[in-house]
Amino acid sequence: MFQPHADRIAKPLLAAAALVCAAVLVLIIAVIISGAWPALISQDLVVFITDASWYPLEGQFGMLSMLLASLLVMMIAILLAAPMGIICAIFIAYIAPVRVQKIYRFAIALLAGMPSVVLGLWGLTVLVPLVNKWSPPGLSLLLAGIVLAVMILPTVALTSLAAFKSLPIALQQAASALGVRQHVQILKVFIPAASAAILSGMLLAMARALGETMVVLMVAGNVVQFPSGLMEPVRTLTANIALEMAYATDQHRAALFVSGLLLTAMVLVMMSFAARIKGHNDYG
Repeated sequence: MFQPHADRIAKPLLAAAALVCAAVLVLIIAVIISGAWPALISQDLVVFITDASWYPLEGQFGMLSMLLASLLVMMIAILLAAPMGIICAIFIAYIAPVRVQKIYRFAIALLAGMPSVVLGLWGLTVLVPLVNKWSPPGLSLLLAGIVLAVMILPTVALTSLAAFKSLPIALQQAASALGVRQHVQILKVFIPAASAAILSGMLLAMARALGETMVVLMVAGNVVQFPSGLMEPVRTLTANIALEMAYATDQHRAALFVSGLLLTAMVLVMMSFAARIKGHNDYG
């Protein structure tokens, strides 16, 4: 008698919670569009993303250089984090003893919960002086990508580990019955079978890297320019919003909301791809 009653209570509560989450998302997007609207009606969106001239005092709000910097930092981060994250997941899932698995899982979970400002502080006080000896000023596109890679590595590792753990045990049993060596099982069976979920996790990590503010604010250099190399300072869209929103007014403020709208759109695109990819069952 208790269980049906509990189900009747839980169903509307869960539906209400889901509705609230959806409403909050819609409200956030509506606020961003509302804030960006004055800039959008005065200037074509294409101009914002194709012009590199960001001079707010002169009424020029081109975001191309900052958009490119955001994408480059994200790509550097995922190129560094993806291999390491997948390797960590393979080690935990198939190689490490049980006690070592627990230690590694705890370490990855601890790194996942590390505040981004702490990682930024580590990059600013440890990595920047080291890089500065080699290529002044140290603050650079590459360094921002490296610190971001450390930040998103747990996301890649944990989603990849979940992908491996979700594989049917029959896959491993069949491979073992055929006498396939462990490293061949991993490379030829487990990774291909879990590839959709792994790629989905990588997209989630990329979205987090694209939206990160504090790390790039502290170690990227914050110079609005096209980087001529990996060691050049750059400014990302997120850092630009954080730096200028406090004093921005009128069209300048609206242009910053356009930056937020662009970031939101890119994240939504990546999330939709992640959802579609995760829906494919590679081992079915």
